[in-house]
Amino acid sequence: MIEIQNLTKQYGKIKAVDDISFTVEKGEILGFLGPNGAGKSTTMNILTGFISSTSGTVKVAGFDVLENPVEVKKHIGYLPELPPLYLDMTVNEYLDFCSDLKGVPSKDWKSQKKDIMELVKISHVSHRLIKNLSKGYKQRVGLAQALVGTPEVLILDEPTVGLDPKQIIEIRKLIKALGKNHTIILSSHILPEVSAICDRVVIINKGKIAAIDTPDNLSKKLADFSRFTITVAGPENKVKDILGHVYGVKYLETSGKLKEDEFSYIIEADKDVDVRKPIFNQLAQHGFAILELKSLSLSLEDIFLQLTTAEDKEVK
Repeated sequence: MIEIQNLTKQYGKIKAVDDISFTVEKGEILGFLGPNGAGKSTTMNILTGFISSTSGTVKVAGFDVLENPVEVKKHIGYLPELPPLYLDMTVNEYLDFCSDLKGVPSKDWKSQKKDIMELVKISHVSHRLIKNLSKGYKQRVGLAQALVGTPEVLILDEPTVGLDPKQIIEIRKLIKALGKNHTIILSSHILPEVSAICDRVVIINKGKIAAIDTPDNLSKKLADFSRFTITVAGPENKVKDILGHVYGVKYLETSGKLKEDEFSYIIEADKDVDVRKPIFNQLAQHGFAILELKSLSLSLEDIFLQLTTAEDKEVK
């Protein structure tokens, strides 16, 4: 659905985007991550046709952004970090205005507007002035304008910034639901949000792509060890002695006491050694029951920091 090949954007001697390439498949929700100044906004502005690239190509639904800009815009719905709202319009007036801009046939618009407002849950505020709406509802109106014209691709830049926890959960659910019928690029600094919503992530740093994969695969690739937590019913000293002698276990720490002779432990082991079976066998031989065993993979935040700070450490 989206093809970016050897994309470069240069401002004088500075390369804001440096020869990046990636694709987004139809129906995929892609997280687009990077620290401030990494090139995210520049890439999205090129993708949406707001600025041109220095070199490289961007295609949306088979149409080149430079050669067929109008056709590309028909396939894209864009929600920037600051929604482009006209505060003195009512919600109805604003969506009608967006419909006119996007050239939606008038015979289709009435039913389409009704569907959009119901989807983002703004039907009951349709006659209110936008300036009198809460931050959460303004964000919903911004999302509604991105959906005008039923675009196949949605580009969402920090869609939950400034929202309260309840509003964030509601917008996340809405984005997940939209992913069933749209291809979505989601840029966000809230990394648990990306983990919860996105199928795959692209991490960009200093204009270059640092990684492309699912969060789970990135966690497996970047971790030097496997890490998990285990809860065992048995005396702490005896259990730790058993766990510590299992081949492959490199680190062991008691993380909490649940009740008498019932403790939780954090274990780190060689990534190439599966220690789960020997741990089970050893504990079973001594009659100590495993109450819980849970993997502790690298979080997306860990992955992000590891990839975006490695280059700075090398320079130092």
